[in-house]
Amino acid sequence: MPVLLRGLKNLPVDLRAVVTVADDGGSTGRIRSEMEIPAPGDIRNVIAALSDAEPMLLELFQHRFQEGNGLTGHSLGNLLLAAMTSMTGNFNQGIKEISRVLNVKGEIFPISNENMSLHAIMEDGEIIHGESNIPLSGKRIKRVFLEPQPLKPLPNAIESIQTADLIVVSPGSLYTSIMPNLIVPEVKEALLKAKAKIVYVCNIMTQYGETTSYSAADHVQAIHDHVGDACVDYVIVHNQPIDQQIQDIYKKEGAFPVEADIDRLKAMNVQVVPGNIVVKHKDGTLRHNNVKIAEMLYQFL
Repeated sequence: MPVLLRGLKNLPVDLRAVVTVADDGGSTGRIRSEMEIPAPGDIRNVIAALSDAEPMLLELFQHRFQEGNGLTGHSLGNLLLAAMTSMTGNFNQGIKEISRVLNVKGEIFPISNENMSLHAIMEDGEIIHGESNIPLSGKRIKRVFLEPQPLKPLPNAIESIQTADLIVVSPGSLYTSIMPNLIVPEVKEALLKAKAKIVYVCNIMTQYGETTSYSAADHVQAIHDHVGDACVDYVIVHNQPIDQQIQDIYKKEGAFPVEADIDRLKAMNVQVVPGNIVVKHKDGTLRHNNVKIAEMLYQFL
């Protein structure tokens, strides 16, 4: 999501980002456990993406401590979000205040003000508990679900879906970053009733432990299985060859290019928008081209 938002924030659009709070690893997991608040990590990254603050201030916000008793591994931004939540008594209000300080364009909403946990049912029937543990099993995922139930979504998040002119499902870890938003019952209902078109920006590479061997159609099918058939109207896919040297880097992590199986997507009544949507990062890996994708998304409005 942060990658897309960096491109979209420069366009004349009213942005509303609905962000997952199911992360339970690293600094986020420790803060969740100690303060019993929703996960701040993904929120922090979205704030940084939409902020127009001075670069040094953003670098400070994203700074992660490498040493210090109790501080090692913590991100300063996570600590600030936790502090602001403590001051305001409300996670969503804390996000608003931090967003104001950092001159954020648009609005950022957590999917819920509640502390939630993500779990997965694997194809062999085993249940894996906790977002950070799910990819470690190496097994194929059948379905994910949230606790506690019923989970109360943030009203602003639902209202944002209901009134949107365009709904974008961002790339990212399919089951542990994208699904936690989509499977909240009120969110599913709002998506299926939405008047706006729903566009999914598909991942470039598969992810070991989550989407091994998945094609673009498999990604969309997983969304439909969790939300409902015909949820996705359009899918943006990368359809150009990826250099073997880059593939070799990803292969070490068990990741491979996502096949753009366009005929199968069309058979699912999903309209396909293919293109060269990647840029090479300085470390040799690939990123979605946020400028190009933002321009593609703007054409839907």
